[in-house]
Amino acid sequence: MSEAQNILLVEPLGAHILLLRLNRPEKRNALATDLLGRIADALDAAAGDPAIRAVVITGADRFFAAGADIAELASRDTGGALADPRPAIWTRIRGFAKPLIAAVEGWSLGAGNELVMCCDLVVAGESAKFGQPETNLGIIPGAGGTAILPRLVGRSRAMRMVLLGDPLSAAEALQAGLIAQMVEDGQALSVATELATRIAGRAPLAMQQGKAMVRATFETHQSAHLLLERQAFSALFGTADKREGTSAFFEKRDPQWSGT
Repeated sequence: MSEAQNILLVEPLGAHILLLRLNRPEKRNALATDLLGRIADALDAAAGDPAIRAVVITGADRFFAAGADIAELASRDTGGALADPRPAIWTRIRGFAKPLIAAVEGWSLGAGNELVMCCDLVVAGESAKFGQPETNLGIIPGAGGTAILPRLVGRSRAMRMVLLGDPLSAAEALQAGLIAQMVEDGQALSVATELATRIAGRAPLAMQQGKAMVRATFETHQSAHLLLERQAFSALFGTADKREGTSAFFEKRDPQWSGT
């Protein structure tokens, strides 16, 4: 298999979980456009597969993803940046409706950190680092590092990360709310898989609506958000999974979710 074909490894983790593994070790998993596109393609396919209920994305032991591909950036002028296909790819990744969990070991920088911010739960090894060092290159983050990062970690931390290029440690990222859980080095994928397994055992439609409504917090005025939340809440009352969940509760048994 050629390097171009092998830059993203896709494999099942049991019946309902998909694992995406970034695989450009010689480039520290830099998110070149072809790799970013493959991630979006894999997520699009997972979105259309009713058997898939959660996706885990991971990198290597010493680096999750070390930013964008600098060679690509160096070759572009303003016109090239404006015509870049990457914004549309990022939109597809952020639009993935099912739970997306990141398992991070080592460095997550630039576009790598922006990919982390696309995920719903992030598990990181204790030596992991999260940064937005684009100003070191005379540019700024372009895929959420100034638009989404402050909403997650706060204004002061985001300013320090963007203006000074200072990364957050895993402990700082946990305190700031960028990650959900810090674990011993080497255990991020195992713990992320456990979380995905728990999610996959829950009502699929409720997982998707729950994700959508929490994420709407960052994009919707509160009054409109409350209306959206109630509409999503009410819609689930017409599902087979709601009927199964309530029946299983009264019958004191585990529910058998159908995703309908």
